Amino acid sequence: MKKRIGILTSGGDCPGLNCVIRAAVSHATRTYDWEVVGIPYSTQGLLEGKTVPLSIHGWDLRGIDPLLNMGGTVLGSINKGDTLGSANEILAGYEAIGLDALIAVGGDGSLNIIHQLAVLGNWNLVAIPKTIDHDVALTERSIGFDTAVNTVVDAINRLTFTAASHDRVMIIEVMGRTAGHLALYSGIAGGADVILLPEVPYTIQGLCNHLTELRERWQRKFAIVVVAEGIFPCSKDIDDADNCTTAKCGKGQYIAEQIANCSNHLIDTRVSVLGHIQRGGIPSALDRLTATMFGKVAVDLIAQEKYDQMLAWQNGRVVNFPIQDVIDKNPSLVNPHGDLVQTARSLGIYVGE
Repeated sequence: MKKRIGILTSGGDCPGLNCVIRAAVSHATRTYDWEVVGIPYSTQGLLEGKTVPLSIHGWDLRGIDPLLNMGGTVLGSINKGDTLGSANEILAGYEAIGLDALIAVGGDGSLNIIHQLAVLGNWNLVAIPKTIDHDVALTERSIGFDTAVNTVVDAINRLTFTAASHDRVMIIEVMGRTAGHLALYSGIAGGADVILLPEVPYTIQGLCNHLTELRERWQRKFAIVVVAEGIFPCSKDIDDADNCTTAKCGKGQYIAEQIANCSNHLIDTRVSVLGHIQRGGIPSALDRLTATMFGKVAVDLIAQEKYDQMLAWQNGRVVNFPIQDVIDKNPSLVNPHGDLVQTARSLGIYVGE
């Protein structure tokens, strides 16, 4: 039976989204002879009843397929607004589009919202995890994470030479909200001296003691400090800790000020906030492969009429779980006593506690 399926990308963009679109469209049209349409700007497209026709040659440029190595998403995305407040209009738009099934690519927040809409509208939904924060539960890989780690490591590599040339402490603030996976992975891979995570308590005194040891015992006059944006200041260190727990507080700048204070301003610091640079760029080979596998298997689940499922990568293969099971376990956080944290400590990296 010929199907008409839709695909959308929701939440913050990341490298690899176009690879999912490419694989899903190619497999659905070549293998099953289905019609595939894109939903522009996620739920906004549903609300307005808009679609974009997709085909295996729809984006070719003289035979070159740009989707494989193009960052971002050609369908556009949104990560703001009161989506559930417009639920009735979105459900009506979905019905008007006339889909047999929907593939939604998103992070923990956006997938939760789309799942609620799917339950209300009785949609045939298959979800695919993407996030540079790596905080979606039950999956070992999320689209975009590997590329983001490589981007941060590249920044660390570049800043290390400048830090060494000027005897400075370079502080690199990375994304992650309440999850420190990006900081932990990139900090270890980039050779950081300090990694501060939301999940692991730390003290400014412990941080400063570590920097002092590097200088006095090991004659290292520079250091690299990777700071996750979701860390909380320790109330033992400052009186106004509660004033520095909002998303707008620059945690990298806060750490720089504390290092300056505890060293009597003898340590020269610089702060680099990577921001949305971490979301951009050409997807890595691993993200391309993961996204391609996810796109292919999502189409196969629709063919088998197995809905309300999220794809995940476990033990070298793609598996699937009920979406609600994933939502119940979100967000996936760094294990403070896990192997990666212990590995960092064994390498002489200060990660708190």
